[in-house]
Amino acid sequence: MAVQVGDKAPAFALNNTANEKVALSDYEGKNLIVLFFPLAFTSVCTEELCTMRDNMAEYQKLNADVVAISVDSPFTLGKFKAEQNLDFPLLSDFNKEASEAYGAIYDDFFGMKGVSKRSAFVVDKEGVVRYAEVLDNAGNLPNFEVIKETLGQLN
Repeated sequence: MAVQVGDKAPAFALNNTANEKVALSDYEGKNLIVLFFPLAFTSVCTEELCTMRDNMAEYQKLNADVVAISVDSPFTLGKFKAEQNLDFPLLSDFNKEASEAYGAIYDDFFGMKGVSKRSAFVVDKEGVVRYAEVLDNAGNLPNFEVIKETLGQLN
């Protein structure tokens, strides 16, 4: 079952593109947007993450950091991050633990087992989920406006 608004955000510690651990606890005292996306280098995932990149100044004004998580390897994510000039951490959930903990995982995604569902969560400074959106259709994008509205209410 997906994480719900009001739940304590499940902890995670995942490798970034430099193969360093990044944990939810690293963002304690900050608002955090946690994005799950199916696969690097796909059109909708690229659009989603580039939209975040292009609007990063707005999120920073709302006192929010961003992390994006997929089941891709850190090496794949590193190439994707460099190619798209993304300025926020991409984290590898290769073992699918965070995707499962957040309820953001497909049983079957075009024949692939255990791919992250496109999802967006806003976690407040105390680690409580204030916005949760898990999309069954990977062709849809998260509601960026509602994410911004949620962040605006937290400041």
